[in-house]
Amino acid sequence: MKIFKFVLVLLVMVANLVFVPPSWADAPKTPRYASNPDYIEVTEALNTLKAAKDAPDTAQNYTPEELRKKIAQLEFQKYTLETGKPWGQCRNETGKTLAVYGPKRKKAAESSYENALYFLADGQTTEHKWDCDGIYLPSDVNATDLRSADQPSQQLTGGLAVKIVDGTQVVARANPDTAAVEFNVPTAKIFQPGDANWFVPDVTQAYIDSQLPNAPTEEND
Repeated sequence: MKIFKFVLVLLVMVANLVFVPPSWADAPKTPRYASNPDYIEVTEALNTLKAAKDAPDTAQNYTPEELRKKIAQLEFQKYTLETGKPWGQCRNETGKTLAVYGPKRKKAAESSYENALYFLADGQTTEHKWDCDGIYLPSDVNATDLRSADQPSQQLTGGLAVKIVDGTQVVARANPDTAAVEFNVPTAKIFQPGDANWFVPDVTQAYIDSQLPNAPTEEND
């Protein structure tokens, strides 16, 4: 009888191991991009615009076509954040030194800003996996912000920061006719001084050109 009970208990234990999922199994992992502030912001903006699309009375700042295009742009940014690399990359083809934003320097003095300003030489690309957050536009330089393939471009006046989305490579070029800086992709956001916790100085391109390049770059550039 004791042997029978022992065998019965053993069979129950084996059945539990085979048919019942172990309680210590790993819980589903949260996607890495879910906690990305850019992803959260883009998702919230996209949800807001989609709600506005369903309720036209709340979409007073956009025409139906503008609303459609803005939603498409945000959907693409969201897709990029979900499927791309968790960092951005900047390339300088302006013919001059380009000021870019990136991670704070580990050994630098304490700073209240969330990132730091670096200088990228002409023809250089920021280093693989080094997160380029954006580009600084000097006060005496104008730029053309590509809105989308079927939207007119927006003219930007210097003294501001241009934010880029993680997972994208932004190429800055100088228009040979107007000397305005042009970007190969639409910018994620434009920061005026005080709009974000970024250092946005009031300096000219000549001052930027006087700085020694110090942005980490690709070895083959």
